[in-house]
Amino acid sequence: MPRIPYETVDVFTDQPFGGNPLAVFTDARGLSDTQMQALAAEMNYSETTFVLPPEDPAHDARVRIFHRTAEMPFAGHPNVGTAFVLARHGRNRDGVLRFEQKAGLVEIAVRRDAAGAVTGAEIAAPQPLSLGLELPADAIAACVGLAAGDVVTTAHAPVQASVGVTFVLAQVEPEALARATPDLATYRKLAGLHPTLAGRLSLFLYTRSGSAVRARMFAPLAGTWEDPATGSASAALGALLLSLDGGDEARLTVTQGVEMGRPSLLHVTSRRAEDGVRSRVAGNCVPMLRGEALL
Repeated sequence: MPRIPYETVDVFTDQPFGGNPLAVFTDARGLSDTQMQALAAEMNYSETTFVLPPEDPAHDARVRIFHRTAEMPFAGHPNVGTAFVLARHGRNRDGVLRFEQKAGLVEIAVRRDAAGAVTGAEIAAPQPLSLGLELPADAIAACVGLAAGDVVTTAHAPVQASVGVTFVLAQVEPEALARATPDLATYRKLAGLHPTLAGRLSLFLYTRSGSAVRARMFAPLAGTWEDPATGSASAALGALLLSLDGGDEARLTVTQGVEMGRPSLLHVTSRRAEDGVRSRVAGNCVPMLRGEALL
């Protein structure tokens, strides 16, 4: 009976039982797509990763990311957590890892403490900022049980944004953030009205005070009622805000997961580049569990 090793880590935290949990299958050779998807559903985390040999030997791994119901082209906390695990196994090259993914090549810098122990990672999102559909404030508010006036549209309307995977970003009033609660029927209705959403409606709500951001992310159509830390959405938000605010570089600290009892801290750096606005996102990790899948 094949034994497939895995490890779990809490990502974007320095405390056990904080941040966003991730399962990493460190040697997924021989697993079929169906088995990977079934294992991701079995683990029941926001995402699970599967590490495979790279197609290009200049890179370090091919990493596939699955949430409970489908594969993702890119995601933030899975890359940070997978890099953390592999670096602890000595699988980085001079402090850098390069992961092949559906959205493109993801470059990751390993973070260490003064004693040299691996503490986390910083990833570069694989694509520059791209924007898509704008959605009505009242429709977005209804998805999470808020009033239309709770959605702030001074800087931007609720809008699809991506640096590798698409989210709908919406600013809300500070006191409204804690009141947000997904309404599954309303999510389904809104997704059905807009075919360009392709059935994906991952809603990233945020409040902002200068460079400090508080956020929550809901993706019930994908099986994630709420996500405690969403690196790819935070990276997209950083890029969007830089594009709106002007300047060449911006830094954000994003606090997420508080309402879930899993506080998370993400550090986002966004810069203007020749091909658009690009973002990096960094955070710490905590190792939690090790085991084997018996298939």
